[in-house]
Amino acid sequence: MAIRLNETALRHARSLVNDGDVVRDERDDWSEHAPSTDDENALIDDEGWTEYRHWHLGIDDDADDETKEAYSFPYGDFRKVHRCAVISLESRAGQYDHDDVRDAAKRLLDLIDEG
Repeated sequence: MAIRLNETALRHARSLVNDGDVVRDERDDWSEHAPSTDDENALIDDEGWTEYRHWHLGIDDDADDETKEAYSFPYGDFRKVHRCAVISLESRAGQYDHDDVRDAAKRLLDLIDEG
């Protein structure tokens, strides 16, 4: 498994933050704010895999791009960026040595906190 930074998703996240589509929640809120499996499946059914891909900072090129296995490090609820998600993914990316994802999350968190 070779996770790399999903640059398209990062641009999408930055655009959302710049447009004010961000929830400035607390560190531990992600477990309550994260989309459910049903939410994920509905997005995929309604919008397709490309839209699902745009909501994850990690991408695994070795996985089938039409499976959830290919995408990791979600940063929002398919409507807005959540600060708690960015904090969580920054921590997990660092834990598993995905330094490019970790660093991108840190920059995204800085952008959120500037606003």
